[in-house]
Amino acid sequence: MHDIVRMAPLIFTRDLSVRIGSHDVCRALNWQVNPGERWAILGKNGVGKSTLLKTLAGLRLAETGELIICGARTAGSTLEVPIFSRESQRTLAKRRGYLTQHHNDPFPSTVMETALIGRHPHLGRWDWESTADHEITRTALAEADLVGFAEREVQTLSGGERQRLAVAQLLTQQPQLFLLDEPLTHLDLSHQVAIMELFKRKTQGEFSMTSALVAVLHDPGFAVRYCEHALLLFGHGEWLAGPARTIITAENLTRLYGHPLREIGSDNDRWFIPC
Repeated sequence: MHDIVRMAPLIFTRDLSVRIGSHDVCRALNWQVNPGERWAILGKNGVGKSTLLKTLAGLRLAETGELIICGARTAGSTLEVPIFSRESQRTLAKRRGYLTQHHNDPFPSTVMETALIGRHPHLGRWDWESTADHEITRTALAEADLVGFAEREVQTLSGGERQRLAVAQLLTQQPQLFLLDEPLTHLDLSHQVAIMELFKRKTQGEFSMTSALVAVLHDPGFAVRYCEHALLLFGHGEWLAGPARTIITAENLTRLYGHPLREIGSDNDRWFIPC
């Protein structure tokens, strides 16, 4: 069982402003992600979705404002101190999982060895992975549809297989907070659905009091189907957050992407197509 206050927000921001150079990603973001919630972040290319997610992961400083991640507090870049203490960094590494867009494999390794990296935050300085760590990893590989891949060299994987390995590595970490930057990249349709269903299971039922998801997505239909909440980034610092079914609309998406869209489907199966 995770050692947290069960109902505490996993992300809490107050007047958070994030900037890339002279470009405002968001201004005065007052927002929180609670256990059991799934959030989609939507916006045009270059608006700063990945930058915001990296900030929410505690891997870069915001311009101003307050950010608390799984109980660890940071602040704006005006502070001349590290983002987190060493103890907070270790705790955060266990509780927050971050899936990046790009995966570099500079050295030869197997699928099992790569997935086992997810266990590193849970190990002591001189510890080796235990039988239990290997079992957790094998389970994660199975969940990512990589049964039989354990001894494959990573460099032999297709783009979709490598993406599923990144998901397996994240699952091996067993975080409370899943931060996913374009998790469906390189995946075929069946695996896109399977991965989103997988993370839905990880944030509901017995897990719902401890786990939450924030995902940068490109398909508004997937966002509505798998996330109950959405954060829209319009550019120039403007944002809108709330229930996905009320803020992911054809009108808002037309403004968000700068191209007219219309909605098709029913209340339980909504999709958006360009006009």
